[in-house]
Amino acid sequence: MANSVTKEISYEDLKALVGKSQNLFLVDVRTKEEVDKGCIPGSVNIPVDSVEAAFALEPEAFKAKYGVTKPPLDAPEVVFHCQMGRRGAMATNTAYKLGYVNARNYAGAYKEWTEKGGK
Repeated sequence: MANSVTKEISYEDLKALVGKSQNLFLVDVRTKEEVDKGCIPGSVNIPVDSVEAAFALEPEAFKAKYGVTKPPLDAPEVVFHCQMGRRGAMATNTAYKLGYVNARNYAGAYKEWTEKGGK
């Protein structure tokens, strides 16, 4: 596991960023069906199996497809999450391989977010 160093972000740190940080780029890697049942405010849905292709897109194509500006490789707060944590970790590792040096996984995931009353 030499090349899969997943940095993580806690619920408290993420909650402090949501809605307050201009730099936060929050990616929900769950399926559209899962996201339709609820999501963390401000998150962009890019299913885990699309992450590599999405982040390899040119900025104009990324914006056209996802409706948001593609974060630069050195973006300070690129956070991935899923329902339980595993897919978020996979997506974070993919982002690292593509050069996103500050990518982090919210390991508590949407499950923890809702349990702790994140709104």
